[in-house]
Amino acid sequence: MENVWMRPDQPARGPRPAFSRAQLTEAAIRVADAEGLDAISMRRLAAEIGAGTMSLYRYVTGKEQVIDLMVDAVSVEFVPPGVPSGDWRADLRAFAVRSRQAMHRHPWIVRVTATRQAAGPNSVRSFDRSLAMVDGLGLSIDAMLAMVGAVMAYVNGYTTAELGEQEARRRTGLDVQQWMASQAPYLETLLKSGEYPLLARVVTESGRELMNPDERFGYGLDRLLDGIAATLPGG
Repeated sequence: MENVWMRPDQPARGPRPAFSRAQLTEAAIRVADAEGLDAISMRRLAAEIGAGTMSLYRYVTGKEQVIDLMVDAVSVEFVPPGVPSGDWRADLRAFAVRSRQAMHRHPWIVRVTATRQAAGPNSVRSFDRSLAMVDGLGLSIDAMLAMVGAVMAYVNGYTTAELGEQEARRRTGLDVQQWMASQAPYLETLLKSGEYPLLARVVTESGRELMNPDERFGYGLDRLLDGIAATLPGG
C-alpha cells in the first residue's frame, strides 16, 4: 500500500518519459468525468496520452494509485481560496457550496471519497485549510473535526441524492415529474386509506417553496449552521 507521492514524479531510470504524472492524472479525470470510474483502465489511459500501457507502471502501481492522484487533484476545488476570512459561518458555507459544485463537475468523486483515502499534498492542504475555518473558536481539535465533518456529511448526502437522481433519469429515461406520475395510481390508493396524513400534505402542498435545488441545498445548510452556532461558546 505504497503512497504514490513517495514515488518520484519522474522515473529516475530508463528513457526520458514522454509524459508526466500530471498528464496522466488529467487524462484520468477527463475520462472519469465523461464516462465514470469504471471507464478507467491502464490500457485506456495509455491510449489517452499516447503511451505504452507498461510505461504507466513507472509512475503508479495500478488503477488505485491513479484514483489517489485524481482525488488529490480535484481536492483543490473544494476549499475557497484565501480562507479563513475570520467569519467561520461564511467560510463553512462557501466550503459547502464549492464542494457540491466540484462533486457535480466530477460525479465519480462521491463514490471514492466515502472510503479511505490516501494522503496527498493537495488533499492534506485542503484538509488543513478546512480546519482553519473553525480555528480560534475555543474548540478542541476533535470538536473542530466533528464540525467540519458534519458540514461535509450534509454536502455528501445531498449531492449523492442529486447525482442518484441524474443516474436514475439516464437509466429510465424519466424525469422526476414523469416518474412521480407513474407512481400516482398506487399513491392514490394509500391516500384514500386516510392512514398517511403527512404524505397527503406532501402530495397536496409540497413544491410551493424551495423548488430550486440550490435553494433547497442552502436552506438545509443554513439550518445545520444554525444548530452548530447554538453549540458554540456564547452561542
